[in-house]
Amino acid sequence: MFIVSLNYRKSLEEVDSHLTSHVAYLKKQYEAGNFLASGRKIPRTGGIILSSIENREDLEEIIRQDPFHKHQIAEYEIIEFTPSMTCDELEFLKNK
Repeated sequence: MFIVSLNYRKSLEEVDSHLTSHVAYLKKQYEAGNFLASGRKIPRTGGIILSSIENREDLEEIIRQDPFHKHQIAEYEIIEFTPSMTCDELEFLKNK
């Protein structure tokens, strides 16, 4: 499992100009079962994606398809982790 942390490199005006295509990209990844959650950081300096992908190289390839990546809107930090404890509702994430 991975946490992807995006940090904006461009102005919010430029971020917003690519937001519609970024959201379409996210929806496609949810439909494929690759992403579990995503959202804006507060303050709005970037975003977070929680990914269920098992292979880092596959995730890197998927990230390269993100319009924010293609247009150099954000830089990406990928953090791999193994959930060992969860609340009951997220039990399915353990040891993934």
